[in-house]
Amino acid sequence: MAVIHPFKAVRPHEKVAHLVASVPYDVVNKEEAAERAKGNPLSLLRVTRSEIEMKPDIEVYSKEVYLKARENFLRLKEEAPLIQDNEPYLYIYKLTMGNHSQVGIAATFSVEDYDNDIIKKHEKTRKVKEDDRTNHILTTEAQTGPVFLTYKGVAEIDKVVNDTMKKNSPVYDFTALDGIKHQVWILHSEETDTIVNLIAKVKNLYIADGHHRAASASRTQKAKKEQNPDHKGTEEYNFFLAVLFPAEQLRIMSYNRVVHDLLGMNKDQFIEKVKANFFVEETDSPNPPSERTIAMYIDKKWYLLKPNQNVKHAESVGDNLDVSILQNYLLHPVLGIEDPRTDNRIDFIGGIRGTEELVRLVDNGEAAVAFSMYPVSVDDLIKISDAGETMPPKSTWFEPKLRDGLLIHVI
Repeated sequence: MAVIHPFKAVRPHEKVAHLVASVPYDVVNKEEAAERAKGNPLSLLRVTRSEIEMKPDIEVYSKEVYLKARENFLRLKEEAPLIQDNEPYLYIYKLTMGNHSQVGIAATFSVEDYDNDIIKKHEKTRKVKEDDRTNHILTTEAQTGPVFLTYKGVAEIDKVVNDTMKKNSPVYDFTALDGIKHQVWILHSEETDTIVNLIAKVKNLYIADGHHRAASASRTQKAKKEQNPDHKGTEEYNFFLAVLFPAEQLRIMSYNRVVHDLLGMNKDQFIEKVKANFFVEETDSPNPPSERTIAMYIDKKWYLLKPNQNVKHAESVGDNLDVSILQNYLLHPVLGIEDPRTDNRIDFIGGIRGTEELVRLVDNGEAAVAFSMYPVSVDDLIKISDAGETMPPKSTWFEPKLRDGLLIHVI
């Protein structure tokens, strides 16, 4: 049984929402964050990536960075301004990118559900990243960006959400510079009660994106509980901010790969080794047509790779993913990449950047070979989570992405 919890959001005045809202902190590096915040003193990136306002050689995980984040958050509350709703609400958050729309429910969710695997995971987290967001939450006393959750949709919930959007005007309605439209509605008491009761009947929720945020919220809860001798379990730090979308509405894009060298081989030697586990044929298309196919770009040509008889069907759901087949039957045995999480010879290119970026990187010599992947399905994500397995690194790229700062949860 999943718990969904209304909360009193801290959020920007509607006239400045488009200025405050920022991309998630972890999809941009320091330089990109600084460029996006340039000329905009209200950008939440000044809170989530506060190092952009500090000296260039600052250690990004230093105490000073988190104190600067708190200082900027308090300033933003006054200057934007940020307001806090008087009553706890659930919120509707609609994202539109081109012809694709998805509608989620923004709320807070139980850390206990996360710890007890009612909210299921599919990725490993890195301690250094957990440390970073845990320190950020503890210092600012706020969760500034949501976790992206999904579940197998419930028709009654969809009806409540759709009726609310038809009957009421959104509190936010703007299109960001990247062309993605963001709309937010407030759900009132009757609709909130209905959704809370319906979600309580859902067996499991799933993290689609934001594993480090969720893990950091869990660690924050443990720290706050230890500091509070009167802990009751109802305090705001027992919940974390997320937006819950029906799985049927989600769109996953491919997460492509480039490798910087061929481990001393020339092109012909490399392709000959690839043929040990794959059928290889030239193609005009940079996009693999189906699962269990991979498009490879090298020396200004695209090739289609199809696993041959040496690639066995695995018992593990995760080992049957195309990214796993690529890793286990090509990247490791042919190119010597044992751990793609740590090997600096490989880079990952989000599908939103297109196959043109793969061509550019290979043609200009930054990479020796590129691999265009068929997207992982939401069904696969759920199956892997249900099996208690872990997806390979950089398997899924969700688009469109939520914005940080539209709804903030203070703990």
